Amino acid sequence: MFAKFHVRLSRRAVLEFSAGLGLFFAVVLTCWMSSFCALADEVRANTLRLHVQANSDSEADQALKLIVRDAVLEEMGPVFAAAESEAQAAAIAEESLPQLQACVECTLKEQGSGLSARVYLTEMYFDTTYYEDFTLPAGVYDALRVELGAHAGKNWFCVLYPGLCLPAAGEAAVYPTEAQQNLVEAPKVEVRFAALEWLEHLTGGAKN
Repeated sequence: MFAKFHVRLSRRAVLEFSAGLGLFFAVVLTCWMSSFCALADEVRANTLRLHVQANSDSEADQALKLIVRDAVLEEMGPVFAAAESEAQAAAIAEESLPQLQACVECTLKEQGSGLSARVYLTEMYFDTTYYEDFTLPAGVYDALRVELGAHAGKNWFCVLYPGLCLPAAGEAAVYPTEAQQNLVEAPKVEVRFAALEWLEHLTGGAKN
């Protein structure tokens, strides 16, 4: 009987230990993700993205999308490169909407395209985006969006502020704090970004 009691006690102790260990790791993981999520929020708040969506996935429409992208960056790249904050970059984009609309329409006309175009500022959700030299966490960002025609094709997106896709930005293309810059440049963040993206979808952030 004593042996049975000892076995029961041991099993109970194991279960209690396992539960305590699980709680400990849950707390550690929550704190770790909370800090990471807060830093990701800072990155999103300090980013203005450029989003160009093609009319379709045809070879011609995809090529046209890149021509429009190049025209937009050539037209406004130096201006955005001079922005000192995301708010300033967004203000520049808003003030420049008529100019950008005209630029896109002129480019389409020059290419012999009869497609319509819409250029506007918006907030939109992006999945985790891996570029060659940096990674942006999933979430809702301010974006300058260019829609071509039915805008049903693959898109192209990059960053206007900081000017990570603007050659004219040079060394100035960095985030306001070292922690934010380190986050986007971190070489091994796949697990944390995947967890963040899962959390965004779970909490409904991906619907925005």
